[in-house]
Amino acid sequence: MTKATKLLRIYTDEDAYLGDRRVFEVIASRARDTGLAGITVLEARLGFGRSAHIHQRRIFENGRALVIEIVDDEAKLRSFVTSLDDIPDVGLVTLEAVEILAGKTEQALPGKSV
Repeated sequence: MTKATKLLRIYTDEDAYLGDRRVFEVIASRARDTGLAGITVLEARLGFGRSAHIHQRRIFENGRALVIEIVDDEAKLRSFVTSLDDIPDVGLVTLEAVEILAGKTEQALPGKSV
């Protein structure tokens, strides 16, 4: 990764759909197709946003708040976010600097394979 490595967070709901697919699945598929480094979808136990509607984890119930995290180059992430303009129900989108301390990255050290 480069010095411009960032963390993109996308907030959405489990019950948000684009056509017949869940929004978080559409975003994950697009991230893979775009060649982003990886994606993690986190389920929130409790959350609310601008609407003040509380999303709370309950058994047998959808509608939980989700956070999608992607770490990659800043330019790639900014471009990816613009590709999501056609998706309704994408909530807050944030971008922040990260420092990678350990783990595999897409760039191998000289003489080493990843």
